[in-house]
Amino acid sequence: MKKLTALLLTIAMVVSLSACGQTDSASASASASAQEASGETKTVKAGFICLHDENSTYDLNFINAAKEACEAMGVEYLIKTNIPEGQECYDAACELADQGCNFIFADSFGHEDFMIQAAKEFPEVQFAHATGTKAHTAGLNNFHNAFAAIYEGRYLAGIVAGMKLNEMIDNGTITADQAKMGYVGAFPYAEVVSGYTSYFLGARSVCPSATMSVVFTMSWYDETAEKESAKKLISDGCVLISQHADSMGAPTACEQAGVPNVSYNGSTASVAPNTFLVSSKINWVPYFTYAMGCVASGSAIDTDWTGTIATDSVQLTELGSAAAEGTEEAVNAAKEQFAAGTLHVFDTATFTVNGETVSSYMANVDDDPNFEGDHEAIVDGYFNESGAGFRSAPFFDLQIDGISTEN
Repeated sequence: MKKLTALLLTIAMVVSLSACGQTDSASASASASAQEASGETKTVKAGFICLHDENSTYDLNFINAAKEACEAMGVEYLIKTNIPEGQECYDAACELADQGCNFIFADSFGHEDFMIQAAKEFPEVQFAHATGTKAHTAGLNNFHNAFAAIYEGRYLAGIVAGMKLNEMIDNGTITADQAKMGYVGAFPYAEVVSGYTSYFLGARSVCPSATMSVVFTMSWYDETAEKESAKKLISDGCVLISQHADSMGAPTACEQAGVPNVSYNGSTASVAPNTFLVSSKINWVPYFTYAMGCVASGSAIDTDWTGTIATDSVQLTELGSAAAEGTEEAVNAAKEQFAAGTLHVFDTATFTVNGETVSSYMANVDDDPNFEGDHEAIVDGYFNESGAGFRSAPFFDLQIDGISTEN
């Protein structure tokens, strides 16, 4: 197997084409260019690496998209589930490559370094990774990051939440100053911060008195912790709960308490039929179709790919039965503004940090722990989360007023 690095190094002088390095990358690139120029089509075999399994809403979303895209394209595929964010990911990637996969995708943030390790070892295989930050600095033509402008979907889900808060205020269930939302977050990473902030701004766009408290579970999937976090938020006075977490824990707690909930990556109506409002999610079918099409044709895959509402990569589920009257119209109006370019989620006129409007912010989009900021993120009066082309993964990490956080 190629992953026996020591053996490869021993015989590198004899079979130089098997060794890793710039020569192999250049050779693979030249081969791909020749394939594209000749119009030759390559057979694609895809491999997918998932942090959890179908019990996780996050992983289920990927698994469903992988199956849909592969089956529509006639692509053979293998799926590995419950692969931790460690050396197991590297091993899984190598096994998939040894099994003939020439497109390999991993779905969790902590998989990235191990995917890069495998990409260096298999230069003729295309590796892709969701939520990653390093493709644009790794210097590999066979490693790519992909994400979507999900902050726009989160904003729309926030409008659904804000409309529900307004209904509760109007019918006397709560007062305007009691419009406090709770949010069960996984980790205090930029992806999570961007998600809960865009959701909050969406809610506040229709319910100006809304505030929000965020609790972190420090896990992507922990049903007990997520359920207990939701219960704590409810006991602290939160009248509506959302999440960036992957189990049914928080929605179950909401259903038991009769508290409206907004989920992520798919409907949770099966466990919360009376309280589910809506879910935003990334539809990965467009990316999988695009990337596997590139492998088949020998075309280059974008280093950083960002899906949008226009590419059908950002979606909302159907509204739940608990949604307020007029919600669909409010969401559609915002969608039209996004399409027209007149609405920006992180418009600096709509939020403050420590009481001050943010006019400049140097974001660390190169993910360098030794450098605080490398790109100006405020462009034309708004934080340009993905449109500036720096990287596909979220990098909004400002702690804005109106949101409190705790671990």
